[in-house]
Amino acid sequence: MEKIKFVQIGCGKMSIYTMRYAIENGYEIVGAVDINPEVIGKDVSSVIGCDKLGVTIRNVNELDSLLKEVKPDIAIVTTMSLMSDLESVLMTCAENGVNAITTCEEAFYPANSSPRITEELDRVAKETNCTITGSGYQDAFWGNLITTIAGATHNITKIKGSSSYNVEDYGIALAQAHGAGLTLEDFDKEVASSDRMSEEQRLEIIEKGEFAPSYMWNTNGWLCDKLGLTPIHQTQKCIPMTHTKDIYSSTLNMTVKAGDATGMSAVVTTETKEGIVIESECIGKVYADTDCDKNEWTVYGEPDTTFVVTRPSTVELTCASIVNRIPDVIKAESGFIPTSRMGELKYQKITF
Repeated sequence: MEKIKFVQIGCGKMSIYTMRYAIENGYEIVGAVDINPEVIGKDVSSVIGCDKLGVTIRNVNELDSLLKEVKPDIAIVTTMSLMSDLESVLMTCAENGVNAITTCEEAFYPANSSPRITEELDRVAKETNCTITGSGYQDAFWGNLITTIAGATHNITKIKGSSSYNVEDYGIALAQAHGAGLTLEDFDKEVASSDRMSEEQRLEIIEKGEFAPSYMWNTNGWLCDKLGLTPIHQTQKCIPMTHTKDIYSSTLNMTVKAGDATGMSAVVTTETKEGIVIESECIGKVYADTDCDKNEWTVYGEPDTTFVVTRPSTVELTCASIVNRIPDVIKAESGFIPTSRMGELKYQKITF
């Protein structure tokens, strides 16, 4: 059996784990790209912290030529959080017939927030016979765990969840997407203002590709798809999180002043044709000393069931989910296929 070859797109914090986990799973790294001049030209081992592997990190502008040169089976993309930021990279993969899996949170179920980009990627990927998808922590802790509990429930009236994470762990793009470092006035203008628009206005900017969804917007879409529910109404409310003391953010390279936004809580409520309501919240912020990651969900009905995961290793779980999904992506049908249509997330060790 030939080794699965992969290319790493984005050599920042998350790639430390995705590259190592993939290599330890028996996959072969054949290329890597980034935009950071401090890592371009270096061996990927400088990021992973291992012996030299003979793979030099190249400029992302060389991605197309790299894919044509090394012909990987899959690309792992650990860069930005929105589909609009990843359109070019994912399209380059699709045009070259290279499967791609990304930690981009919107890519978990982008059809309900960036339909134009999703449809175009789906069209090209079908033509070139490859699969594009998004996965990560949410695949397990906001997705498959909930649908498994739903499968053990006789009757469901509501699904309610909340998850918190430290934006410091994921890089500057995610921190900025959560409004971290903004004054409350700027947060209201740049982040919360979109919550006050009518449903017709929101649908209009979604069609234009100008909507900035919170992560639960796409999670609720994924849950509906997996559970066979039909969304009829969905709303989003973003609330700034603050702290009583100044907090230094190494990711933003700034001190977030007391009373300014350290991040946000985003609550997405989805009403479905079947009568089940999904209300999910994600809290992403620069943590104070007393904060920690937490994931809590309740499936209401007969019976009610609650599960709580305290202090999950969110970064490592995200990266392991990405790597464990690789065989599913390679086997999946062509197109932009959400993991809601790839079966359960499984522990997968490949031996060669």
